Amino acid sequence: MMKFAPEGYPFIFFFGFVTIAAAFFGGIFFAFIPFILTLFMLYFFRDPDRLVPRDNNVFVSPADGKVILIRDVHEPKYLHAEVKEISIFMSPVNVHVNRAPCDGRVKTVKHNEGRFCAAYKDEASVCNENIEMLLETEHGDVLVRQVAGFVARRAVCRKKEGDILKCGERYGVIKFSSRVDMYIPGNAKIRIKHGETVKAGETIIGEMPN
Repeated sequence: MMKFAPEGYPFIFFFGFVTIAAAFFGGIFFAFIPFILTLFMLYFFRDPDRLVPRDNNVFVSPADGKVILIRDVHEPKYLHAEVKEISIFMSPVNVHVNRAPCDGRVKTVKHNEGRFCAAYKDEASVCNENIEMLLETEHGDVLVRQVAGFVARRAVCRKKEGDILKCGERYGVIKFSSRVDMYIPGNAKIRIKHGETVKAGETIIGEMPN
């Protein structure tokens, strides 16, 4: 049975109610558009189960979508180290539930106000509204950032400081098209390439050396 993100229920119920009301008072013709919107909300907020790799040395994708950035950077705010930055763009047709890239304990969750420019642009990471979650892991700290986009106006992180996350565990959602950035140790071996389509909790993004 298909699961849905809890954050989607208000949208699903609202458009479902509008569909029923339109059909009752105006007939099938008037119910057509809200019915299509109801189907879209069901599709958008779907939350399928995933086969999570059972390997403590790997990092999995935190989001469904297309890899738009892979680079070596110095992360000055939380990690203070040379790390690998990977960015994944989620279009409206992707699953928008976010998952933990690895086992870890939540050290920090911070909401940052910002703009709502297109999420695929490089500057979106620092200019757009976002939520940063810092994880303490056996491989060092790992940073994941949920970035709102031009359409997406709200990211939701369900976790708080001190919570324990397992690799692939659901931790949040971004409503409508958006982006997720992740920062993993600099010595991790990247297992994906630019332009590749990935799945949250399932696709291996990087692997630590033995």
